[in-house]
Amino acid sequence: MSHTVGARQAQKQQSRRALLDAGLHLLADQNLASLGVREVTREAGLSPAAFYRHFPDLAALGVALVEESLASLHVMIRSVLAEAGDAEELIDRAVDVIERHVRENRGHVRFLARERHGGVRQVREAIDAELGRFAAEVGAALALQPVSRGWSEQDLRMLAELYVDHMVSMAAAFLEALEADPPRGRRIAATARLQLRLISRGREHWRAG
Repeated sequence: MSHTVGARQAQKQQSRRALLDAGLHLLADQNLASLGVREVTREAGLSPAAFYRHFPDLAALGVALVEESLASLHVMIRSVLAEAGDAEELIDRAVDVIERHVRENRGHVRFLARERHGGVRQVREAIDAELGRFAAEVGAALALQPVSRGWSEQDLRMLAELYVDHMVSMAAAFLEALEADPPRGRRIAATARLQLRLISRGREHWRAG
């Protein structure tokens, strides 16, 4: 009996995975607002009825893709912030991590870049919420660093959001370079390092007004 339940659960997970992969593949060339359930299920090799066993609508599939798209980047950036090293070393590692993440997850990065300001409200809100949680994690890590001594929670949050916004822009720039002008990626990385160092230097001298 337990074997049957386990096999059924595995099949359910496999179907859900197929729908997510199909949606992400189709969203390489269009936005979510223009996508149809039948397109997704045809791509996944499933029936429309199977789609509704996993998601109430396409917006819910988009929200699941948002969570999936940012999950691995959260882990990677958390590991960078947890490592020892001075500010420049952390910056170098962060830029390398983001560039590698974009190379390995082009579809997810493309999806986030397009849908962050797209036509599906639930997905826009999910992206904003995930980035907000990301900023909270970054802010908590920044608060532990000696240079943050005396900073207010509000100022730490502002700095964390500045870093997160910059990382998102950097990821979009890396994606564009990979798809249109690969050598430009080196220039983007160099510029990103300089910009992050500028933020870091400013942080050392910041005093809230």
